[in-house]
Amino acid sequence: MRSVAGTAVAAPAVENLAMDNLIPVPESVRPDPATTFALSPQTSIRAAGDAAEVGEYLAGILRPSTGFPLPVRDDAGAIALEIDATAETGPAGYRLLVTGETVGLRAVSAEGLFNGVQTLRQLLPAAIESRTEQPGPWSVPGGEIVDRPRFAHRAAMLDVARHFFTVEQVKRYIDQIVRYKLNRLHLHLTDDQGWRIDIDSWPKLTEYGGGTEVGGGPGGHYSKQDYAEIVEYAASRHVVVIPEIDLPGHTNAALASYAELNRDGVAPPRYTGIEVGFSSLCADKEVTYEFVEDVIRELAEITPGPYLHIGGDEAEATSEEDYKEFVSRILPVVAKYGKTAVGWHEYAKAAPQGEAVVQYWGTTDTDPLLPEAVARGNKILVSPANKSYLDMKYDENTPLGLKWAGFIEVADAYGWDPGSYLRDVPEEAILGVEAPLWSETLENSDHVEFMAFPRLPALAELAWSPKSAQDWESFAQRLATHGPRLEASGINYYRSPQVPWNI
Repeated sequence: MRSVAGTAVAAPAVENLAMDNLIPVPESVRPDPATTFALSPQTSIRAAGDAAEVGEYLAGILRPSTGFPLPVRDDAGAIALEIDATAETGPAGYRLLVTGETVGLRAVSAEGLFNGVQTLRQLLPAAIESRTEQPGPWSVPGGEIVDRPRFAHRAAMLDVARHFFTVEQVKRYIDQIVRYKLNRLHLHLTDDQGWRIDIDSWPKLTEYGGGTEVGGGPGGHYSKQDYAEIVEYAASRHVVVIPEIDLPGHTNAALASYAELNRDGVAPPRYTGIEVGFSSLCADKEVTYEFVEDVIRELAEITPGPYLHIGGDEAEATSEEDYKEFVSRILPVVAKYGKTAVGWHEYAKAAPQGEAVVQYWGTTDTDPLLPEAVARGNKILVSPANKSYLDMKYDENTPLGLKWAGFIEVADAYGWDPGSYLRDVPEEAILGVEAPLWSETLENSDHVEFMAFPRLPALAELAWSPKSAQDWESFAQRLATHGPRLEASGINYYRSPQVPWNI
């Protein structure tokens, strides 16, 4: 790799076999250059029992571009998906063996098979991602891959509060993040600019508080049925949804909806700007806790996953004493309704106990709250804003995004190690990695994709692949081959000059 004006630049692209171009890079790859498997109109998929749903998912990827029927059967098929309790791959790993006659995918769980399918689709030509029939041929290089994730928690966050995104837009993003083996979707559902989830006991939260967004647009919200549809769709792709209700700050949409939540009993106007830190719930009013318990109860009832995110960041309008009092009172409520609390790292000031998750979003490699949290048994989710925030501009010419945490090019997103980045936090305390995408400047799916790709694949590799296998020059070369794949998928992406794109 060479450097021009301080910018990492990859060397020219070289010819690689498909097994050399996988993202995230697998734990073990043993190519067999003498062997190739070819899809044909006669190919079928064997997937029985709990593997059947993954088999149908795979067929749904392959049928549009190949035009082949690819029936899913429980008795025979050249492509075989098998759940095998003896497979030594861990709960989310897989073993993929490609010969001239068969493609065998084994895992101890459907989740592992699903991850293996993401690898298999990358072994096929880029045109496999097209939704219209393509000429082929459809060959898979021979060899064996054994793979498993480094971190169990591999997340993306989508901010639907600053700008609202529809159910279909959220589903589209889910389909994109799973390509790179991410398995958590953190939905930032409330903020100063909008409240996006129905709460039956406080209906004006969405009727009024959901009716705008940054810039003054119409906003929008999810009914509980909409939310259930997102959760179910995510689960079908082995993604756990983590809903966030940001408290006690970032609450102007709630304060505007209900005057009694305000200290002076006067509701403020709705807010459509992007400043932060000016709103706060009242820690000394009992109605605040009635409100919060209703919200947590109703959201917990429709969230099957184990986590509920309570925000806690940038509460600049809340005194330190009030902040600790507030968080200390709501943490037992989260537990009461069967959820594990997640919060931005400031909430560690209130000393959450046990398995509560502290999400670090700072811009340095240290914070005094983190070692204390680890000592209490808290897990740390790493999301340093200057490394993992997908809404930061790539450079000064990027038309979207913000720059308060700095510019983040692809090499910056890739060039850190989640396991050792935070001083005084051992790797065993790291739950995983999250790539947040805030939407102050993002209005549609094209905007989301342009900021997420290609940095999201970079962060996905940090979360999945062995540390020993992570190398920027290798990653840039592999990423270059994904340009045609992203184009065939209809994914908008930034053509970083650091990557020798094969386009």
